[in-house]
Amino acid sequence: MYPYKSLLTRVLVLSAGIALSGCNGIVMKPHGDIARQQANLIVTSTLLMLLIIVPVIALTLYFAYRYRQSNTEATYAPEWDHSTRLELVIWGAPLMIIIALGAITWISTHKLDPFRPLERIAEGRPLAADVKPLEVQAVSMDWKWLFIYPELGIATVNEVAAPVDRPLHFRITSTSVMNTFYVPALAGMIYSMPGMETQLHAVINKAGVYDGMSANYSGAGFSDMRFKFHGLSEEDFARWVESNKAAGNALTRADYLKLEQPSTKEPIRRFASVEPGLWSAIVDRCVDGRKMCASQMMAIDAAGGAGKGGVAGTLRSAWGDLDGRRRERTVVAALCTPTNPLGLPLEAADAAAPQPKN
Repeated sequence: MYPYKSLLTRVLVLSAGIALSGCNGIVMKPHGDIARQQANLIVTSTLLMLLIIVPVIALTLYFAYRYRQSNTEATYAPEWDHSTRLELVIWGAPLMIIIALGAITWISTHKLDPFRPLERIAEGRPLAADVKPLEVQAVSMDWKWLFIYPELGIATVNEVAAPVDRPLHFRITSTSVMNTFYVPALAGMIYSMPGMETQLHAVINKAGVYDGMSANYSGAGFSDMRFKFHGLSEEDFARWVESNKAAGNALTRADYLKLEQPSTKEPIRRFASVEPGLWSAIVDRCVDGRKMCASQMMAIDAAGGAGKGGVAGTLRSAWGDLDGRRRERTVVAALCTPTNPLGLPLEAADAAAPQPKN
């Protein structure tokens, strides 16, 4: 009789099914210990907050019903304005929740610090003292990912693999703009920034192929800036390494400069060898060799700069007369040294220096 009601019912059921299907998403059911701890932190924090939210919502509905205008049996006390017991409940319970959330956040922030080496492989499985993490250098480009294995001497584009239950140490940077390195099954998002290096320690506990991506918009090709993360057994990982060495070419600085050019939907590439020093040159932003590396510039700045313009302690000094006009020039009046770290003038530095005891 009412066909639109049947259609509406189907739409609602389908929508509910789609919404509930997210409960099995990889973010909340990951296969890496770090990601699993982060998911547990989300659940714990949510439950703690619900201890306040649910009673407040329930009491709001109850009070609205209990003290409605038509309920003549409800107590009417227009002069009531204070209850010590009620105030303790209203302010005490949220305060305890805030203290609990603060303690959990403080502990988790240090325990799950991405720069902190792992102490365990999984819950109840501490990391053996002789296990060395596998280092992977990740570079976000426009719009693809380059992964370098310095210990193995290989590199890949838009594909990364690691043995199951082996600690991973990612060193992450970018070529041009900021991106985020994100494998939901492995760990949380870590920013990649040009001229800087961030880190991530993680582990994958289950074999499989997982999606990786950049979660920070970086231009036209951002939607296709994805890669595959392979969790493999030790034997399969060894075969994967050998296949890369057999099928790949050498990754030189010249090849890197070509690869660095913007491109979309880049296919998987494999490199059997990597030119020494490439990673340092990428972070220092001097792969082409035609400009000074960032570390060299910072060293010059730390030493006082490349000239008088780079020295903070300067003054104008009389230089002499030329054609009847008084001339001045800028001279260095203060410069930081091991014995004068504040760059004080010589007289002030001598006065501030500790005097020898007799």
